[in-house]
Amino acid sequence: MKMRGMPVGRRAWIAVAVASSMAFAACGGDDGGGASDAPSETEAPSATEAPSDSSSDDTEAPAETSAPSDEPGPPTGPEMVVGMVNTEGGAGLDFPDIRRFLSAAVDYTNEHGGLGNRPVKLETCVANGSPETSQACAQELVGKNVELILLGLDLFPDYKVYEAAGIPVIGVLPILPIDYTANALFLTGGNATSQAAIAAVAKDYYDAKNVSVIHADNAGANSTAASLTAALDKAGIAWEAVKGGDNETDAGYQGLVREAASSNPDVIVSLYADAGCIGTMRGRASLGITIPVITTNICADKDVIDVVGDEAEGWMFAGLAEEKDTPERALLKKLLAPVMGISEDEVTAAGLGLGGLGYSLYMSLIDYGNLMVERGIELTGESLYDFLKNGDGLYFFGGVTPIKCGASAAYPAVCSFVFPFAEYKGDGVVGPVEGLELVDSLPYLP
Repeated sequence: MKMRGMPVGRRAWIAVAVASSMAFAACGGDDGGGASDAPSETEAPSATEAPSDSSSDDTEAPAETSAPSDEPGPPTGPEMVVGMVNTEGGAGLDFPDIRRFLSAAVDYTNEHGGLGNRPVKLETCVANGSPETSQACAQELVGKNVELILLGLDLFPDYKVYEAAGIPVIGVLPILPIDYTANALFLTGGNATSQAAIAAVAKDYYDAKNVSVIHADNAGANSTAASLTAALDKAGIAWEAVKGGDNETDAGYQGLVREAASSNPDVIVSLYADAGCIGTMRGRASLGITIPVITTNICADKDVIDVVGDEAEGWMFAGLAEEKDTPERALLKKLLAPVMGISEDEVTAAGLGLGGLGYSLYMSLIDYGNLMVERGIELTGESLYDFLKNGDGLYFFGGVTPIKCGASAAYPAVCSFVFPFAEYKGDGVVGPVEGLELVDSLPYLP
């Protein structure tokens, strides 16, 4: 079904957050086009019993954030109790790797410098995607006298409870519209900013006047499409949306691509993932269509590229940074390989999934805590939050993506607004696009 000129209605998000929201500046995308999804925990902790993981602005050059060759010893300051809420165990809402990877970072840093020279006791609580469990987690963690709340993936954070208790909130990813204006800070931009970055590439790189959007007709895809079409409206780009099923046959995907191309748009944007990546890539190639396509970094996964090969020619991937050999990348591999049950050589940023956001969030906070210590600022949950909110010259873990909390008045809780883009280079290789290493979403945020 094609819907001309009318934005897709916004619906409650009940599925996985958009993949293009993830841009791991410290590690980037896989040299060969991605990796398979990270394995998940076999059993989620209960909502009432926290798992015992706790032991466990400018255009200036990025700050020095590389891990030092001589690791610091154990922290000597007072213990800091930090709470974490994450969604696990629900149908289609199971993200244990966010907790597992963040916990690995906590365990490591508790032996090497801590958070601003303070060891952290991580108190975790699991929600299942319902408002009731999110509220129960908020009350439970407040009762444990935490100094700071970290949000993994929580669909319904109880901001009122945290605010009443005077506990600051820092999250990995805004999901619902309320998150963008909440009394909280999110280190990654989420759906609205990632889709605005796609609109920026369509407008400024392709000089597009017309765009066709292909996506599944489900709540998560509709929400993502709504963010995209609002950004296209802001950019002054006409658009048409072509909706398909969650799972299509090869002929079905081919039909969607044919319909999207029928109006001869300048660019096609596909919001399909996994098998939909393969189906739409093959469909476009079989039809001989040469219109460029922008999609999310899920479609740069090695499992996809290995299947489609050069049928991915002409495809661009949002939120996929170049993978480089850095101290941050080496440390990430060292810490997460045993958690994932694979060798260090097998760890790639694309294979981390949403779990990588949890790890990168905590390691970013470690960077900020170190800066606070250097500047003689006592680290508490509140002072860390204020430092992040008001800090200048801060970067996401890895020292590439700038952090500018509140840069958009309409999205005051968002701290990151730029996204890297990659493209298929041939011979099974996905690599960066020159000039699109950091695409700014701010001009096209609705």
